[in-house]
Amino acid sequence: MARTPLPERRRQLTEAAIRVMTRDGVARATTRSISAEAGVSLSVFHYCFDSKQALFESVITAITDHYVTVVKEAIRPRPTLRETIRAGFEAYWDHVRAHPGEHMLTYELTQYALRQPGFGHLARRQYELYGETYAELIEGLRGTAAFDLSVPVPVLARYLAAMTDGFTLSLLVLGDDGGTAGVPVVDTITEMITAHVVGLVEDAPAAAPAGAGPGGP
Repeated sequence: MARTPLPERRRQLTEAAIRVMTRDGVARATTRSISAEAGVSLSVFHYCFDSKQALFESVITAITDHYVTVVKEAIRPRPTLRETIRAGFEAYWDHVRAHPGEHMLTYELTQYALRQPGFGHLARRQYELYGETYAELIEGLRGTAAFDLSVPVPVLARYLAAMTDGFTLSLLVLGDDGGTAGVPVVDTITEMITAHVVGLVEDAPAAAPAGAGPGGP
């Protein structure tokens, strides 16, 4: 029988860890319970991850990748930059509503890392990753619609990461009122972001994909 490649085995264990931590909480997630969830032996776990810190970092990265994939798909060029930006935040909001436990886990991981000796760097890395992710998304938008910003990309990225962190927690605590609460929040965030856009007429069409004519999608 062919041996499962190490990157794939790490991915399986990471996804198993996310399920266990979401279900049982971070403090109760053991290497044994995660290995059982993934259907592998403890020796396989320790072969893939040399420490619990390494597993936690993999979990944080994987959860971020889950929603970033959704957002990237949503922010394909639309008739206006404003619509493109709004679509991205709407997709993120929908992801939080659909996977509340996974997003709740991100806050639990932060608190756990801050309280556990030797884990503090993971909380810092978690929030650095959020900022890096937003910077990547912003630069991606600038690749499809040429515009400048009134603030440096890293500054806006960190601001968006902090703001998203806040409204995610608010949604988890207060709920979404049957799907209506997110609309004004997403609209407000969209306006706040577009206010920092310069060098582009606000309602001008975003750059069309290569090969598309004036009437193209």
